[in-house]
Amino acid sequence: MASIFTKIVSGEIPSYKIAEDDNYFAFLDINPNAKGHTLVIPKREENKIFDLSKEEYDGLMSFSYRVAKALEKAVPCERIGMSVIGLEVPHVHVHLIPINTMADMQFMKKEKLTEEEFLAVAKRIAENFE
Repeated sequence: MASIFTKIVSGEIPSYKIAEDDNYFAFLDINPNAKGHTLVIPKREENKIFDLSKEEYDGLMSFSYRVAKALEKAVPCERIGMSVIGLEVPHVHVHLIPINTMADMQFMKKEKLTEEEFLAVAKRIAENFE
């Protein structure tokens, strides 16, 4: 059965898309740690990051780098934190989170954003994606 992320890539489920290419897709997390919390995934569904081929892994990290640079320009923060946990959805995903403290990476405190805030931050990040 297709993961929720595969359904997002196919357009079956809507998302706040940031960027995509033939192999990777970036979109806002709908339950974010911080405004701008972005998920980057390979379009090909794979459960564990180290089950990706070396080329897919390198491509995912390269795409994540480009998204992180755009995110850093769009959302004021000390830095962009990165995490790969992958237990909540069986599809590899990189969390890119604007952070100001270590606590911002703990997945405990969540931001509540309006539809307008999601759309505005997605647009700002996408405009900075190169």
